[in-house]
Amino acid sequence: MTEYFSYQEAMKYMGFKSPVTLRKYINDGLPTIQVGESKRISKSDIDKFMADHRVVATQDK
Repeated sequence: MTEYFSYQEAMKYMGFKSPVTLRKYINDGLPTIQVGESKRISKSDIDKFMADHRVVATQDK
């Protein structure tokens, strides 16, 4: 698997199909890479972003 995903590949890796959702994640801090017209997202950046936004539910007692 490659380290750098196209936006389409990133959405597939993250498990959704909506570019709107990807834009929301980018606006919420998911780093992107742009060289010329090429835009990519690093797999390690996706993994870190998702880990940083993990929510652990707790039960009320």
